[in-house]
Amino acid sequence: MVSNLLMTGQYCLEDMSMHVNYKTLVAHAGLVALFLAGSASAGSLNKSINVDAGGTSTGESTVNGSIIIGSGAVITGSVETVNGTIRVEQNARVEDVETVNGSLKIGDGVQSEDLSSVNGSVLVGSYAVVEGEVAVVNGKIALDTGARVSRDVSNVNGEIRVTGAEIGGNLTTVNGDVSLQDQAVLRGDLTIEKPGGWSNNNNKRKPIITIGPGSRVEGEIVIEQEVELYISDTAEVGGVRGEMSLDDAVRFTGSRP
Repeated sequence: MVSNLLMTGQYCLEDMSMHVNYKTLVAHAGLVALFLAGSASAGSLNKSINVDAGGTSTGESTVNGSIIIGSGAVITGSVETVNGTIRVEQNARVEDVETVNGSLKIGDGVQSEDLSSVNGSVLVGSYAVVEGEVAVVNGKIALDTGARVSRDVSNVNGEIRVTGAEIGGNLTTVNGDVSLQDQAVLRGDLTIEKPGGWSNNNNKRKPIITIGPGSRVEGEIVIEQEVELYISDTAEVGGVRGEMSLDDAVRFTGSRP
């Protein structure tokens, strides 16, 4: 089962070692191994878990089941599942939140550490604070108004949408569209990595990169493959390098290209 997990998303270890999400895949494999070894004493193998609103816990884990953390709850350990969605409701406080096959839904005003999924989206609500990173292999990432991620945001496949939110580190994808809107701020670089291994297909669709009105990329936009790049006349970027330059970008007025 662990070896199968390492092939999740149709990326072998050799191929994934080229991407930032390799460490996420390995971390999830360790989680599965822990359960298979019978060490999941703090969790359950085959049921969903609910923590009541305002409740407390030292951590929650399951293999086949979803987890719901109620509003205002305080979790002082990790929240982990293999097959299931994790929902953290508004103003709760958690540490790492991880799933393999499932989405993460992080409510408004939640405080957390790292958020990660292999196959599933990560949706972060308004004014939520992620003190670590957000990492996905196959899935969408969305950060709503006022949300803040202290470190990096990354995926391989899936849209990344940052709406009036702030990323303190770098933003990286391989095949995903990226949209920074409503005065979003990226403190680091925005990198579109070149696909590696079997996924290097010259006929594939080009990622669409949009830097919307009032948004700011304080680092550089690093382009390692062909993309469609749109930059608002009121956006600020620290430069464009790689397969394209700033002169190659399509400038636009209004809210969308």
